[in-house]
Amino acid sequence: MGMPNAALAATASQESFGVLPDGRQVTAVTLANEQGVSATVITLGATLQSLIMPDRNGEKADVQLGYPTLEGYLAKPEYFGATVGRFANRIAKGRFTLDGKTYETPVNNGPNSLHGGTTGFDKVLWEVVSVEDGPTAKVTMRYVSPDGDQGYPGELTVFAIYSLDEENALTIEYRATTDEPTIVNISNHAYWNLLGEGAGSAMGHVLTIPADHYTPVDETLIPTGEFRPVEGTVFDFREPHAVGERVRDASDQQIVYGRGYDHNFVIAKTVSDEPRLMARVEEPVSGRSFELWSNQPGLQFYSGNFLDGTIAGKSKGIYRQGDTIVLEPQLFPDTPNQPTFGSGRLEPGETYRNVMIYRLSSGQAKAAR
Repeated sequence: MGMPNAALAATASQESFGVLPDGRQVTAVTLANEQGVSATVITLGATLQSLIMPDRNGEKADVQLGYPTLEGYLAKPEYFGATVGRFANRIAKGRFTLDGKTYETPVNNGPNSLHGGTTGFDKVLWEVVSVEDGPTAKVTMRYVSPDGDQGYPGELTVFAIYSLDEENALTIEYRATTDEPTIVNISNHAYWNLLGEGAGSAMGHVLTIPADHYTPVDETLIPTGEFRPVEGTVFDFREPHAVGERVRDASDQQIVYGRGYDHNFVIAKTVSDEPRLMARVEEPVSGRSFELWSNQPGLQFYSGNFLDGTIAGKSKGIYRQGDTIVLEPQLFPDTPNQPTFGSGRLEPGETYRNVMIYRLSSGQAKAAR
């Protein structure tokens, strides 16, 4: 049966990405469209391993930091492109209380727990549930986190759904259900450099974040509970600014604590049904840009402050401080311990959802079709 738009069908293909020490196979699924965009997702950590997109001259580059082979992800994970959870970002002292009972999750970031603990969703093998071609290419991966995993209550069934369409929208959707009350906050830790990973500094990227407030932190990067206006500070990205313009401005103690930006921006106070604009990123040299949309209330913006030149990536370039930016839509950090931040609670019968849409642009004029 002939498809009228068969030429515009996005495709999905699978291949091996290596074998874990215990013998389990890691699979790579590549989603590709007719516009020259392709995304590769590996089942270790349901990780965005590669995102290739053209620049304004049609030259393609991989704009995601990461490793060429499985060994790198095992040796020095760094959360490159990974799915992070059960609870993304930081939980103070690795402790939280639910229905009067205190739970502990491993401390792996100074005195705090980061991204779900020592063996979070980024370090486990997910299974491929389905792979689809069509107007939108899609892969669905699943992980079942047992009751008590990293100290969290309830058996949590999680789906990571990556899709790519012909409009150059890369969508990452997370869904989770539980069999007893628990807390959930799942995000993706894509490290972007729109010049191409390994191309050097990302500090020329021009960033817009439509947030009037951010959540300042203490010296261990846990929010103080304050909603601080961005007005008149280096955190005001309501108008576009190059990231590097103020990233070293030590007159703001918050920049000193984060060694740059590593802060949550308040896009809204609650999760919404429909995605809203979280950020816009433009790279003037290549012309590449994207808009990030999500239904989450917070956006963690991290300016690659801890990359220290000890990692060589896919193009054999060394990753140094400031060579990337990370934008994670999520609940506010330490929400379970901060009543003013809302709730990270998930009940049996409910479905947790985080939808993230990256609307990619190469800066090329669209050809008439």
